[in-house]
Amino acid sequence: MAIDKDPKETAKDMQSRQPASVSRALSPFEEMDRMMESFFPRAWTRPMRWEWPQLAEMTGALEAKMPKVDVLDREAEILVRAELPGVDKKDIDISVTENTVTIKGATSSETKEERGNYFRREISRGSFSRTLALPSEVNSEAAKASFKDGVLELSIPKIERSKRRSIKVE
Repeated sequence: MAIDKDPKETAKDMQSRQPASVSRALSPFEEMDRMMESFFPRAWTRPMRWEWPQLAEMTGALEAKMPKVDVLDREAEILVRAELPGVDKKDIDISVTENTVTIKGATSSETKEERGNYFRREISRGSFSRTLALPSEVNSEAAKASFKDGVLELSIPKIERSKRRSIKVE
C-alpha cells in the first residue's frame, strides 16, 4: 500500500502526523542545553542572557539617569538647555572648555514614615555627568548659566574667527 504525499506539505505538517514515539534527532548543542537545563534552573545556566524586552527596559532606566540636553547653535552664541528635575541648584557643577561642556549633578532624597510599630525610611541618591561636544569654539570665560524650574540654560558666546581676506603682493 502506497501513501500519497502532497508536494505542498511542509516538514512541520509531517512532524505533526508522526506518532509521539518518533522524534527528530537533537544536535549536540541542543542535547547539551537540554541536559544542563535538567540539572540546573534556567536562571543558573544563563544568568546574563538579555532578550530584547529586557534590554529595552535597561536602556530606559539608564536614560532616566542622564539629563536630556538640547544644544542650539546660534549666530553669536551656543545655547545649552538641560532638564535636571529633582536637582538642587547647589548640586550642579558646570565646566566649559573651548569645544566641550560638562554638566555634573547629584540628587538625594530621604523619606521617613512612623505609625505605631511601623517605621519606614527610604533613602535615594544618584549622580550624573554628561560631556557634550560643541559645534564650534567658544569663549568659556564669558559663559553664563541660569537655573529655573529644573531647567539649566547655559549661554556661551562663540569665538569670532578671522575671516579670509586677500593680500596683494607688492
